[in-house]
Amino acid sequence: MEIALRAVQDSDLPVFFRQMTDPEAVRMAAFGPERPYDRQAFAAQWQRLRTASQVLRTILADGDVAGSAAVYGAAGEREVTYWVDRAYWGRGVATAALRSLLAEVPERPLYARAAADNAASLRVLDKCGFRQTARARGYASGRGEEIDEVVLVLPD
Repeated sequence: MEIALRAVQDSDLPVFFRQMTDPEAVRMAAFGPERPYDRQAFAAQWQRLRTASQVLRTILADGDVAGSAAVYGAAGEREVTYWVDRAYWGRGVATAALRSLLAEVPERPLYARAAADNAASLRVLDKCGFRQTARARGYASGRGEEIDEVVLVLPD
């Protein structure tokens, strides 16, 4: 499967909304939007993201929209995030996409966060060179409760 990144296009947003409202994916990701099923909140968030100085990419798998990847935040505190359609889980898409994103954004350090029980995402981050630096506890809107979270860094 060929994995590529490109700039986000308007036509990607309905696909992202469908992907990001999959109940199993929302639960797995845990730390997502406060109102993950609210289309207006989703549209407003993406409008803000697209007008800010963030690195936002669409993940393509053999030409199909498979998810999104981004680097966001203030210099010195920038974080990576990604979301992959459940149909592509376990197929190396997230790892390949994150590697491409990291090659595109050379600044370091970069940070990431994942639910402590999200073994798949933690494995992706580990394969891409991120190392655990802390554990925290926070409210996960995707689960409606506080859960353990892992904070990771990709050093200089």
